[in-house]
Amino acid sequence: MSENREPENNPNPWMKSMVVWGGIFLALLLTVSMFGGPSEPAGTQISYSDFRNKIAEGSVESVTISPDRIVGTLKNDGAFTTTPVTSDPGLTQLLEDNGVEFSGAQPEQMSVLWVVLIQALPFILILGIAFFALRQVQKGGGSGAMGFGKSKAKLLTEKQGRVTFQDVAGIDEAREELEEIVEFLRDPQRFSKLGGQIPKGALLVGSPGTGKTLLARAIAGEARVPFFTISGSDFVEMFVGVGASRVRDMFEQAKKNAPCIVFIDEIDAVGRHRGNGIGNSNDEREQTLNQLLVEMDGFEANEGIIIIAATNRPDVLDPALLRPGRFDRQVVVPIPDIDGREKILAVHMKKVPLAPDVNPRTIARGTPGFSGADLANLVNEAALLAARRNKRLVAMQEFEDAKDKVMMGTERRSMVMTEDEKKMTAYHEAGHAIVSVHEEASDPIHKATIIPRGRALGMVMRLPERDNYSYHRDKMHANLAVSMGGRVAEEIIFGHDKVSSGASSDIQYATDLARNMVTRWGMSDKLGPLQYEASQEGYLGMGTTQRTMASDETNKLIDAEIKHLVEGAHKRATDLLKTHEDQLHLLAQAMLEYETLTGDEITELLDTGKIDRPEAPSGPAAVVPVHGSAIPKAGKRFGGDGAPQGA
Repeated sequence: MSENREPENNPNPWMKSMVVWGGIFLALLLTVSMFGGPSEPAGTQISYSDFRNKIAEGSVESVTISPDRIVGTLKNDGAFTTTPVTSDPGLTQLLEDNGVEFSGAQPEQMSVLWVVLIQALPFILILGIAFFALRQVQKGGGSGAMGFGKSKAKLLTEKQGRVTFQDVAGIDEAREELEEIVEFLRDPQRFSKLGGQIPKGALLVGSPGTGKTLLARAIAGEARVPFFTISGSDFVEMFVGVGASRVRDMFEQAKKNAPCIVFIDEIDAVGRHRGNGIGNSNDEREQTLNQLLVEMDGFEANEGIIIIAATNRPDVLDPALLRPGRFDRQVVVPIPDIDGREKILAVHMKKVPLAPDVNPRTIARGTPGFSGADLANLVNEAALLAARRNKRLVAMQEFEDAKDKVMMGTERRSMVMTEDEKKMTAYHEAGHAIVSVHEEASDPIHKATIIPRGRALGMVMRLPERDNYSYHRDKMHANLAVSMGGRVAEEIIFGHDKVSSGASSDIQYATDLARNMVTRWGMSDKLGPLQYEASQEGYLGMGTTQRTMASDETNKLIDAEIKHLVEGAHKRATDLLKTHEDQLHLLAQAMLEYETLTGDEITELLDTGKIDRPEAPSGPAAVVPVHGSAIPKAGKRFGGDGAPQGA
């Protein structure tokens, strides 16, 4: 991209600013000197009558008379000045009679050059201001004082840091499609000799953080052609017609630099479906979109200009924008799978000194659903943790702690909780965990904790064993039951009147899941496989959810089915926890002792009744009662009375 550098002979903007400010300072000096007037002579100002009296008294030694001023000295070395009276012809006789030495002086006169300069100063200032304004209007990129109609597209150069396809990992299919565009720009004859035409545009579609902008920067780094970048929000202003003017100016700049690439980030800001809402803001946006459509594929051909846009809301884009001839390709940038996550981690770990125990495959297996931005944040958090702990290398422990921080939030160990609150939280989280263990379709438990993290007092984190791209009915029912497990555990252990508000997020999750099952996914036997709710594009682009079948009878049936699913999950969790109440007590006591347990430790505890940790006290075998039975175990044990017992 070396050919995109700015010309060397451009004047330095700093020097231009200095010249402008120097001219303004000089004009101010001239103005001050023009209106400041001549300086007052030294001496005491006296009246003309006093002046005559002093002459008569013989105290005046000498005077100098000019048409507008009389300056003199007294015999006691004092100086004075006065303003003469023109109708006093006897002054010279009075001076001679009293022996005063007197002389005449011409009035002060300015040079001809100074007079001309002062008279021309207003015209010079007016011409300078007009010239400066015209220069500002002629500036490109909308940076001038009158340049609000100019394009704000920036020409990307090597100064911003070159990114290539080697820096892009985990999205191989999307990269291959865009590599073809780069190859076309490098060697168009290779494709045109077979009748192929360069794509007019490519739309990058994907969730936030998947690497759409990074892909665009990689195209700029590989293509070595001019690369303009702009955001969709840069087109829209409060004045109708400004956005369309900026679109025209952007394509004019692109034509001058063809072949080139224009990247529009967040195109949904300007490319939303036309006809929604009213008001000037929509009029401006629709005019901008119309101009963009014409420039991309109108009567005038734009050869050599490729438009690449990115969005995470393709559902709201106008159909005219997505037709062939405009955005010929829609490149999906997905959430990476386990292989992709491993490659992305390898890219980001190049900048981090790693300990020998770090295994990117293990980290990738434990981060399903993470985007490229999430993985980059994970590596950065691990490096910060290692630096905080004064380590020279980033070990696997830092990556595990960073993963917990990203997934569950920062630990709030300073938060003071009473013993009753801790006990209730322990049983609440144990209820989630026990239901999850006994629901076959549930994801395995990754970690359970009663340490407050983020906005939660405790948490049970489950992770799928592999990447999931769809969910089955049995898994949804299992998730409903798991979400009710915490509330049910509180009811069983503490009673109906002692149930806390800690299950609010669980209830919200269960209600939303049940609603989607009934209204969107057709998983209600009474309502059948029909869609009863759909996302609607609302006023000014605000998305809302509306029911497509909204009769009173249908709404009552939908609400009844949602309630039936949630209450069924509550009964399912109640049956499981009452059946395995001994495990509920066992796990809750372990949570109170250790505060945080991994999924393997929970499985070990439920299978053997103990947890073997290096820090656990060792001792001879002991008998731990679990609901009346005696089981000989070794290591840390937990009894059924709610208090941990040591071996």
